[in-house]
Amino acid sequence: MEDNKLLQINPDDNVAIALAGLKGPGVYRCGDRMVRITEDIGPAHKVALRQIEKGGQVIKYGLPIGKAAREIQPGEHVHIHNVVTNLEGLIEYGYRPLPDVWSAFCPQEEAWFDGYLRNDGRAGTRNEIWIIPTVGCVNRTARILAQKAEERYGAMVDGIQALTHNAGCSQLGNDMLITQKLLRGLINHPNAGAVLVVSLGCENNCLEYFKPALGEVDSRRVKFLVTQDCSDEYAEGMRLLDELAGYAALSRRRRLSASLLRIGLKCGSSDAFSGVSANPLCGRITDRLVRCGGGAILTEVSEMFGAETRLMERAVDKEVFKDVVGLINDFKEYFMRYGQPIDRNPCPGNIRSGISTDEDKSLGNIQKGGSAPVVDVLYYGGQADRTGLSLLTGSGNDAVSVTNLTASGANLVLFTTGNGNPFGAVVPTIKISSNTALFRKKPDWIDFNAGQVLDGRGLEETAEELFGFMLEVASGKRRTKNEQYGYQEISIFRDGVTL
Repeated sequence: MEDNKLLQINPDDNVAIALAGLKGPGVYRCGDRMVRITEDIGPAHKVALRQIEKGGQVIKYGLPIGKAAREIQPGEHVHIHNVVTNLEGLIEYGYRPLPDVWSAFCPQEEAWFDGYLRNDGRAGTRNEIWIIPTVGCVNRTARILAQKAEERYGAMVDGIQALTHNAGCSQLGNDMLITQKLLRGLINHPNAGAVLVVSLGCENNCLEYFKPALGEVDSRRVKFLVTQDCSDEYAEGMRLLDELAGYAALSRRRRLSASLLRIGLKCGSSDAFSGVSANPLCGRITDRLVRCGGGAILTEVSEMFGAETRLMERAVDKEVFKDVVGLINDFKEYFMRYGQPIDRNPCPGNIRSGISTDEDKSLGNIQKGGSAPVVDVLYYGGQADRTGLSLLTGSGNDAVSVTNLTASGANLVLFTTGNGNPFGAVVPTIKISSNTALFRKKPDWIDFNAGQVLDGRGLEETAEELFGFMLEVASGKRRTKNEQYGYQEISIFRDGVTL
């Protein structure tokens, strides 16, 4: 018999998860009980604590994650071979709010970081020059200009980035509008002290059509280059960048309230430990930041399916509740419009690592949002400007998700992972491993080890450390691994006809 190898997350659960690989048959401790397993159980995989009848609910996190496809015996491995989803199509939800969702967030706290206060009252955690193409045709132009500018002006700012992408032309209707709204959010982002917008000149998203969508900008901070109009676009680009660098260099870090922080919440290449360690840890950070007057943004709508009622009950009013219902059902209709099932979320890496159904993944995913009140629902490029948790439309794709989060104003991202992923946003992206083995294996990818929680360290103590780490990153005292190694990318969501 071995101790501390099985974890029952909630007292109502009829499954436990293996904290390490277990050899069966054998007897292992799970809290105050002994469990005899009948077969090998992989790390983070589930084992039945009692008999589950065919059609009976499999309970994890205190809630159903699916139903038994056949009778499951105590000690048996519980996974995709004997569990199926409960998910269905569009649902008519009832408004059942929790009483006084703000009560746990009073009194407020104070915390501080050293950031850049912008003219619009928002705060940057970095002061960078961003070169943003309106169309993918000038991606290489943007990269060359970024390289030249780094050599000449790099010491004047925190960084110079070319935000290349494959959109901006051959798009129609709403698809083009999404591109414009996302680019608008990036151009106006507070981490960009100055922006050079680079256009080819003939694209669908040419400046004639993009500027009205962009709206008014500060001409000292944002400048435009149309490459077809120049005999030497590099010389003209550097002339504009000289002016932009001079403007951006005027900004200085100052002590600011953490109420100005907006964190994006993302998980990628998750394992079943993510919902036990890394995601709940982020939930503690979300809640504390909200108590400081700040905000967090949760996206990956397909990874809310099956857990959406837990978010709906935290809506601050009936209108926000209706918006959450629309968010969920609209994204289900997106699947259905293309004839795709809504219950195929766990990817092969998720499944290998113990996640069995959409509900299993979703109930782990939403824990990044803590218990914070849901204050609004954002469309692509919508700005998170309220204290609390904002829900943002968008898929679970890593590159698309972090782009959506950044375009909605996240000035840093908390990114949890169980299997590992080097990807990062164009804002500082704190990579958080769900397990210690990954933290040790990938030191060039991972910034913080949430596996400490599985190893016996208290969640609150670990959250305190992560909150301090986050403030140091926000203050520029630490550079995240994605910054150090240049994993800073965007990917614009596309859903429409390509000409």
